[in-house]
Formats: sequence, C-alpha cells, structure tokens
Amino acid sequence: MMVAQTGTPASHPADNARQLAADFDLRHLPASFYDDPYPTFHALRASNPVLPLGPGSYLLTRHADLMTVYKDAKLFSSDKKAEFLPKFGNGLLYQHHTTSLIFNDPPLHTRVRRIIAGALNPRAVADLEGPMITMVDGLLDRMAARGEADIIADLAASVPIEVIGNLLAIPHERRGPLRDWSLAILGALEPQPTAAMLESGEIAVRDFLDYLRVLVAERRASPGNPDSDVLTRLIQGETDGEQLSEIELLQNCIFILNAGHETTTNLIGNGLFNLLEWPQEKARLLANPALITSAIEEFLRFDSPVQLGNRITTAPTRLGDVDMPAGTFVTLAIAAANRDPAAFTDPDRLDLARLNNRHVAFASGVHVCVGLTIARMEGRVAILRFLQRFPNYRLSGAPVRGNRARFRGFLALPVHLG
Repeated sequence: MMVAQTGTPASHPADNARQLAADFDLRHLPASFYDDPYPTFHALRASNPVLPLGPGSYLLTRHADLMTVYKDAKLFSSDKKAEFLPKFGNGLLYQHHTTSLIFNDPPLHTRVRRIIAGALNPRAVADLEGPMITMVDGLLDRMAARGEADIIADLAASVPIEVIGNLLAIPHERRGPLRDWSLAILGALEPQPTAAMLESGEIAVRDFLDYLRVLVAERRASPGNPDSDVLTRLIQGETDGEQLSEIELLQNCIFILNAGHETTTNLIGNGLFNLLEWPQEKARLLANPALITSAIEEFLRFDSPVQLGNRITTAPTRLGDVDMPAGTFVTLAIAAANRDPAAFTDPDRLDLARLNNRHVAFASGVHVCVGLTIARMEGRVAILRFLQRFPNYRLSGAPVRGNRARFRGFLALPVHLG
C-alpha cells in the first residue's frame, strides 16, 4: 500500500499546515497535489477551513460547512453567469455552462431537472442493467484475448459512453467523438484553464451542437418510445405540456453526457486503482461480492471523482468565523469534506464495508446528482465483473493522471490481467 495515498492529519504538524495554507494557490498547483491532494486538504482543514483564495473568494474543506451550503440553495446560488462570463467570454462555452442544469437555480433548475429526472425514470434505468452486463462482458472478453488492458480506454471510459449512448438511442457508429468532446468541455472548468483549453472547449461545444441538431431532427421525425428513449422524452417534455427550449434541450443533452461520462469513468478507474493500493480490501470484496454496494459508496468517498464545486452567496452570511457579503465566491472542496475526520472515522482508510457513509461525492440538496442511480449501477457492474474476471490484475506501467483539480481520475491505467 502506498503511503502517499493514505497520509493522515497527524503526519502534518501544525506549523507545516499553516505554511501550506499560506502558500496554497488553487490556480497554480504543484504536480504533487495532482498525485495526492489529501495531505494538502487535511492541512488546510486543520489550519484554515474557510480559506481566503483572493478578494471575495473562499475555499471550504469541512464536511459540515459543505452541508450548510448544500442545504440552502437560495443563499448559496449555483448560477455561474457572473463567474463564467469573464472566464469564457460570451461564446458557446459560456452558453453551454450557463444553460446546463447543474449551473442554474430554481425555478429554471427545477423545471429542467423535472424533465430530465422524468426521462431518467426507474423503468429506463432498470432496462439498462441487462444490456450493460452484456456490454461489459464483451469488453472483458476483448481484454482477456490480449492479456493486458488500459482500464480507462478499455473499460472505464467505454462504459458510460455506451450506457448514455443507449439512453439517448445514439447509433453506435456515431459515438466515436463523444469522449473527446466531453473532456474538452469539462477541461475548461478547471480553476485556471489555458487559452488552448478554452479554445478546445469552444470548438467541442460547437461540434457537439451541430451533431445534436442532426440527431434531434431525426428523432423529431421518427420518435422513439419516451419510456425508454431519453432523447425522445426530453424532446416531448412532460405530459402537462412543460417542455425544454431548443437551446435548453441541446445544451442539457451535452450536460447529460458530460456529467455521466466524467463521474463514472473516474469512479471505475479510481476504484480499481485503489483496490491495488489496498490489497486486503480487494481480497475482502472478492471473498464477499455482496460488499459491492457499500464498496461503491466508499470508492466515491475515498477518491471522489468530482473534487471541487462552486457557489456564490446571494446575501450576507457567516461560515465558521468568517463574514461573507453577498456576491462572495465559495469553492467547495468535496474531496476534503469526504476525508473530514469529524464526519468519518479513520477517513484515510479504504473500508469497503463502511456504514453511515454520508459522503458528498454526488453533492446534496436540490443539486444532488440527477443520474446517481445510473452511475452507481455502472460502477457496481463494471468494477465487480472486472475484479471477478481478473482477480490478479496488476499495473504494467505508470498510470497517467488527468492532472485536473476539479475532476480526479486517470487518462491511462495499464494493467496485466493474469
């Protein structure tokens, strides 16, 4: 087990924690942070849990503070127009991220979420599992024939593309560009995106919109079953006449793919990597496959696929001992909250049977992830079937991390399977 992955608050003396907090700059992070952000988050939480990031901006690292924010969507707004306009300019990337469900407040958020949640109904989700198992087994067959694999390219990234492609009834031969578009669009959400990242994101939104316009026109001309075809359901709206505008429809189709792709890819990749880091937990899951349900929650807590979130205050408030005026930007350190010893016993231990796992990997409150049932199912099927098929898998080369602060995952995870 790698010590770097399991550092504890005790390993950081108070003076070092204070210095780390004083030096911390979310826009200029060292390579060591991307490898293992948790010692830094422990130090920040111990030294300055409501950390100034600049004028009118703070980073929250305590679980209780994040729950306070999540519970009050009116006081802590998700509307990103004021933040994203200077970051992106008034282009397609700005239009996408300010139209997406996740970056809006009620009542727009409520209306759009209701339609999306109606499309992701229990029947549609339940109908996914059988075809998903068949698809995963096919991926594992191809890996077995080679004797080696890249867990990300060959499994973790393939699963959500196929599942969401099936949900939206996108023809298989037209799914090729979806992953690259997703990575480009979400990469622009980093705290300090480069000009190249912003350009790539802008191009990806443009190309994705062109792609979707064709797909939507085809589906309007030939609708599917709205109980199982999510795109048809989104186009038709709710039975009471509630519908999405054309821009809302297109941009939230992009959102559904991006949100489902990134979270699930990282959940599967991080989970299988951490089982290598914690061989006793790997053996525990192999001996008792029924642990997979609690294991998924622990993977989400221990190495959160989404590490950061953001809000802006709409009125004066106080968090900890800090007074915040209206218009204060608040960055939510989800990964830090999920390792908070005040909320989790022995938080730096991977415990696949952990009880009362109140992690915030899917956020909480009105903005809790709308696709969490699908993500959990994808993680459960992919991780357990891979593990049972290849119980002795091991690294065959150096893993390649994505080196992003907001999303924690790998770009490549090469393994021998035997």
